[in-house]
Amino acid sequence: MARFELKLPKMGESVAEATITSWLKEVGDSIELDEAILAIATDKVDSEVPSEVEGVLVEILFEKDSVVQVGETIAIIETEGEATADHTLVAEEAADDEVLSISEELTELEQTVATAKETVSQPIAKTSVSGKFYSPLVRNIAQTEGVSMEELERIQGSGKDGRVTKDDILLYIAQRSKVLQTTSKPPVIPVQNEVEVVANASPISVNGEDEIVEMSRMGKLVSKHMVNSVQTSAHVQSFIEIDVTNIVHWRDKVKDAFFQREGEKLTFTPIFMQAVAATIKKFPLINISVQGESIVKKKHIHLGMAAALPDGNLIVPVIKNADQLNLVGMTKKVNDLAGRARTNQLKPDEIQDGTYTVTNVGSFGSVMGTPIINQPQVAILALGAIRKVPAVIETPEGDFIGIRQKMFVSHSYDHRVVNGALGGMFIKTLKESLEAWDLDQDF
Repeated sequence: MARFELKLPKMGESVAEATITSWLKEVGDSIELDEAILAIATDKVDSEVPSEVEGVLVEILFEKDSVVQVGETIAIIETEGEATADHTLVAEEAADDEVLSISEELTELEQTVATAKETVSQPIAKTSVSGKFYSPLVRNIAQTEGVSMEELERIQGSGKDGRVTKDDILLYIAQRSKVLQTTSKPPVIPVQNEVEVVANASPISVNGEDEIVEMSRMGKLVSKHMVNSVQTSAHVQSFIEIDVTNIVHWRDKVKDAFFQREGEKLTFTPIFMQAVAATIKKFPLINISVQGESIVKKKHIHLGMAAALPDGNLIVPVIKNADQLNLVGMTKKVNDLAGRARTNQLKPDEIQDGTYTVTNVGSFGSVMGTPIINQPQVAILALGAIRKVPAVIETPEGDFIGIRQKMFVSHSYDHRVVNGALGGMFIKTLKESLEAWDLDQDF
């Protein structure tokens, strides 16, 4: 029998770690080739890790909620036959080693804290006298922070079967420093979730009908990114109204033929995305990022497309080299990314490296919006709802009132590097491009 090390795979250039959100298999389960074993989450996307071999899952090295570095071994699978050069044999005694390298187990923040400690406690056993199991990560944190086995026994774990997770022990350590000021013996401290901790730190007045609900993991990440963006960029907005009557009529005329020929639904989104990409090409100083006091001019136009998830949160898949796509190619790409975004099937690389973002607030009925810039980009465009409105129409015979299809576009940009002239001219050029749409053109 051979033992195969399942490692956390690389998930993109900028992704160095991931959080294990759940194990889909348990020790002793049979594993098929390419079968999903666990679910993970990064600050970009949720995904599953498939098995590279067929066999039996014999050991899980990290439990749920653990943060794992790319390339670290997360599980051991026992396979039939001898190990090959591509698969690493794991000695039985190595799996039972009680002292693991802190640098391999702790996150960057935890390493900093550990380095500051002058002394460490004695190694913690994998299993306590009462039979409780402690993961390598939890044992290392306990050893580094001087948490005894007796204290570990008192912690009420929030993991599977009451196991103590990394968050449990870190919260215990944070609370212990306050408790020890008033008592010489650490009491039983039940671990609380983040919502309860916030509630205790700042009491919330609620009545019998109110409910406190913990933010989702994605919600926390979005919140953090939005606050960071507002604190980083000097947001300013420009607005413009665009007459899209010709586009509406043209789409109504060709959408059925488009579907029959291409097998794709033609929505307004790819039409607008293609126009935005072409406009960015005319204004390359919109396609930049800021690093300190330097400006990075992006060579490629990678267009982010904000898409709604089933839980109400947003994710931004990226259309790479968007300026090189014709309308058919753009439609296929938009439909593919939007469809997989709704089913959480995007790959990490598909939501990275965007250089400019477009969000369609009109899909929710909003006339306009003031979106927050998607860092490290310097601008974002919001498309409002298309509405039938009375408008003044100029003709050689004079002006008259008619019904037109119009929409508002709002442009949020970083005023540190994008001035009002550039921000305004960008959407003015976009307006001129869309209003000049040829009703007789093919797709």
